[in-house]
Amino acid sequence: MVDTSTANRLPSRRDVLRGGAGLVIGLTAFGMLAGKAAAQEQTFKIIHPSFDMNWSPLRGGGAALRWHSLWWASPMYFDDKAELQPYVFTSWEPNEDWTVWTFKLDPKAVFSDGSKITPEDVKGTWEMAAMPLSASQRVPLVLKGVQGYAELSAGNGTELPGVSIIDEGTIQVTLVEPDPIFHMRLGNHLVPITKVSQSRGADGNQNPDWYTPEGGVISSGPFKLVEMNLDDGFVVWEPNENFFGPEVKLNRIELRVIEDSVTATTLLKQGEYHAHTALVTPTIVDDLGVEFSQGTEIPNGQHFYFNSKTAPFDDVNVRKALILAVDRAEMMRASFPKGPHKQAEQILVGVQGVDPNWEPYPYDPEAAKAALAASKYGSPDKLPRIIFAGIIAPAEQAAAQFAIEQWRQNLGITAIELKPTLDNFSPADVHIVRDDAGSRVPDATEFLRTAIHSTSSVAINKMNGYNNPEVDRLLDEAAPLPTDDPRRDELAQEAQRVFREDYQLLPWYIEAMSRWALPNVAGMEKNLDWQVFAPWNIEIQ
Repeated sequence: MVDTSTANRLPSRRDVLRGGAGLVIGLTAFGMLAGKAAAQEQTFKIIHPSFDMNWSPLRGGGAALRWHSLWWASPMYFDDKAELQPYVFTSWEPNEDWTVWTFKLDPKAVFSDGSKITPEDVKGTWEMAAMPLSASQRVPLVLKGVQGYAELSAGNGTELPGVSIIDEGTIQVTLVEPDPIFHMRLGNHLVPITKVSQSRGADGNQNPDWYTPEGGVISSGPFKLVEMNLDDGFVVWEPNENFFGPEVKLNRIELRVIEDSVTATTLLKQGEYHAHTALVTPTIVDDLGVEFSQGTEIPNGQHFYFNSKTAPFDDVNVRKALILAVDRAEMMRASFPKGPHKQAEQILVGVQGVDPNWEPYPYDPEAAKAALAASKYGSPDKLPRIIFAGIIAPAEQAAAQFAIEQWRQNLGITAIELKPTLDNFSPADVHIVRDDAGSRVPDATEFLRTAIHSTSSVAINKMNGYNNPEVDRLLDEAAPLPTDDPRRDELAQEAQRVFREDYQLLPWYIEAMSRWALPNVAGMEKNLDWQVFAPWNIEIQ
């Protein structure tokens, strides 16, 4: 039975997990979830799939990141057409060799307390994010090329010497090497701007819980945080009356954690909630309609990566056999029979530079059997038990189980164990990992440098130290070239073809940046950074 004794109380984690669909009926009957009234009052209600306990904007990852644009301003942002737009920074200009970049701040930019956003706030936020204790998951994607970043991220010092304050409205960045796309690296919410006099401590690190209402959080985006109960999974924002951008249309935003996808789907179908952080189910179109999950194709894809440093995947013929043995078109139909995503053939997607002459991996069971026979193992019974991890959402389970069945039917492999999460696993413990590969910068070279270059997180953590010197050489040669030089994309395509012959992943799908919102919600267009790029336009109609 659901506890309804507390006024204005929304369903707790325990309520939802044990209540299921019956919860909807109960709550509606008690008038606790008033969908129509909420629409009239412009109260936007979000279902969030996980109990994130760290909502610091400097974390740079996790599901909470997807809502950072609600309450934080970034230097610039990409819109849904992958075009860079000004925000706190109104202009950007490089020197001749792209080693020094000068940025101008909007003189009207202020925090939620009305105080001016200054170059000192930008510099201090970047420094704080780069320091090890912030444990930012993606700060290298933004600041890695800045002079002094390597030392600061290694725990040496508290300042970035490559960042200089020119005057009260100008900041300048000096890089360790030419980077024609450095300005694009700032167009995201991975390191949004904070008020450092509030967020940063005397030792240069974040103050404890500064981003909570109890910590007196001062934000920079269109909404401000007014309630945060992480144990109960409940977060509330209201309009930032001092926001320097367009006027917001919502009166209130409520986020509630509901882990179970069936319950979440039911609540959305009932109209009790308006949006979900990321609802990944095979029946999403049947359940909530095409418009709920449709979106722009972005430079991101989901794949199954092989650990080439651990047996049996240290043998390229084993990797080849497992790729050729799967009918990927059928795997796609098993996991997303009606969309919104499309089958992936290559890693590059959603950027200029996608290889037009790419040769997809074929479905060829006979070639797969030949490859396994040619491996040092020779037969399926000689393979060690295979651990397959990162399988959480229903669509992921459908795809993984389809591949496992294909390996059983076509290769005779049966000793495979599925693990839901990567927690408590080191790369050497896992043979296959499901995860994404993508770029927040619409550029083919940058995309592949974040995915298959030996220094990338995907290569290090998902493929356990994948390293092909020829791939690195080609991408390193492309990186300093201007974006309008055709050799930049040609070298990236060549690197991807070299990577293909290493048989390092089973391609799955190209990601559409889904709205994850009901049709009566307008202004939910997102960009390649998973952000609603103009959250001030969100409106319930």
